[in-house]
Amino acid sequence: MTETTPPIDPRHAILLVMDYQVGIVQQLPDAAALLARTRAAIELARSHGVAIGYVRVAFTEADYRAVPATNKAFAALAAGHRMDDAAPETAIHATVAPEPGDIIVRKTRVGAFSTTDLPAQLRARQIDTLLLAGISTSGVVLSTVRDAADRDYRLYVLEDGCADRDPDVHACLVRQVFPRQAFVITIADLSGLLVRA
Repeated sequence: MTETTPPIDPRHAILLVMDYQVGIVQQLPDAAALLARTRAAIELARSHGVAIGYVRVAFTEADYRAVPATNKAFAALAAGHRMDDAAPETAIHATVAPEPGDIIVRKTRVGAFSTTDLPAQLRARQIDTLLLAGISTSGVVLSTVRDAADRDYRLYVLEDGCADRDPDVHACLVRQVFPRQAFVITIADLSGLLVRA
């Protein structure tokens, strides 16, 4: 956190917990520590009145059929019928489970916006500030930072609430790429940035 990191107004902010799904979390070497940190961030955000949202990737039969062969990553996923909406692996991990009233969206591409109604839900709640935690840093977090910045949201990336299978890629993104469009902070920084509504 730097001196210039602006405070966060909980009335207009949401913590987005992205792709924290059973099948994705289990691919990480230090999953338990990541889950514990992110759960703490969720609890802190809730205690200050910040909205909580969840983004998960999962496909129905219609979604598989709609993936064109031109999409390198998702055509392979569809062909293998991976990340099925009904499969236990696509469920949000119990450690960071949603509560009634939380936003939950299901996506069929990398970023949080392009295949969901998330923008409309955020507008309805007058949210203009996003706090981002996600797996992976080079996947959903990168795509969402870029898209959300183009949509004029104020962005905070929780560095230790994000993870990537390649730690060097994670470090490059949070140190060199994200700061151009987002404030990169730690979960510990949150309590000092959240202002009382």
